[in-house]
Amino acid sequence: MALLRSQPATGRVLLRGDAPVIAAPRPLCVRNISACAYLEEKAPPSGPSAKPSQPIFHNQLEALKSMSVVVADTGELELVKKYHPHDCTTNPSLVYKALSMPENRHYLEKALAQDKRSPEHAKPGVVRPYSGVADQLSVDLGCELLKVVPGRVSTEVDAHLSYSMQATVDKALRLMELYAAHGIDPSRIYIKLASTWEGIEACRRLERQGINCNMTLLFSFAQAAACADAGATLISPFVGRIMDWYKAKEGRDFAPSEDPGVLSVRRIYNYYKAHHYKTIVMAASFRNVGEIRELAGCDKITISPNLLDELEKSTATLDRKLSPDRASTDVMKLSNMHEDMFNKLHGSDQMAVEKLKQGIELFAADQKKLEDLLASIAMAKVKENH
Repeated sequence: MALLRSQPATGRVLLRGDAPVIAAPRPLCVRNISACAYLEEKAPPSGPSAKPSQPIFHNQLEALKSMSVVVADTGELELVKKYHPHDCTTNPSLVYKALSMPENRHYLEKALAQDKRSPEHAKPGVVRPYSGVADQLSVDLGCELLKVVPGRVSTEVDAHLSYSMQATVDKALRLMELYAAHGIDPSRIYIKLASTWEGIEACRRLERQGINCNMTLLFSFAQAAACADAGATLISPFVGRIMDWYKAKEGRDFAPSEDPGVLSVRRIYNYYKAHHYKTIVMAASFRNVGEIRELAGCDKITISPNLLDELEKSTATLDRKLSPDRASTDVMKLSNMHEDMFNKLHGSDQMAVEKLKQGIELFAADQKKLEDLLASIAMAKVKENH
């Protein structure tokens, strides 16, 4: 297998045998701030006896880790254990997928048993009687993940609340209370919010209280600018879902370098770095490794297990495409963004409007599936006892 070497000054990864290059000091990477499970890169040798040398990588995954924090995009316990991540994530879809597996049914039964209130399904006017139990389940799963990872878990607020700032804040505080009841330090939790205007305002309030937020379902530049202005710890701009929309609209495929999702993340990254925002950019939702390669150097990159495997098997040259010291933007800093400005800018992007709405509906649907599953188990228990 060919071995790879990186040249940090330019970001180019060279095959063994190329002319040696003295490695420039690598920029400090902000750690311990992530929404999903990620695999930490190995630290280079240090100390008085360390000789300046160019790191050697065996594959593109290793090379990518020298430029970006590589994130494993999975919330299943067994996969998290397999990849030995530092942090991990959950969302309504991942929670439903994980907990609907037969081997995890005991988590549902435990959450129902912990619900000490009288059976809410019997109360008139209660539309979603098991939403609170679903919150408990998300926290229970998060606690199990925290036993595996040394870092943080990201837990998402109920997508049904995405258009209510106060309800989102209240739910976020409730989730933090549930974690506190398990003895979990708040510094180990990220609260994940949809990037609606209401979600962004909730983020602003939560961050002021010391609750770190990950802003998800992010498709437009307006969303990114507003999230940074609100002080979000991390954003997750989606690449593949943007490309999906344009592919359907234009009826054609896109080369990675012209991929609309790639271009969107690149624009956001450059804007953040040029204006010195601290918000971390974690590119998400990839459809192919070409998109990943075009964003090498992004703060963080979350990658599905199948694409991680593909990168690990590749020994091709990898170039660094994003770097803080090369970032530039022609967009002025959008400070003090207000709702009317946000609605005008975000509303002018048809793709973003449609994908945000679709993403919220999908997460809400999976949340309902989980609540329906809880209801069916609860009813079965009632029948057993009678």
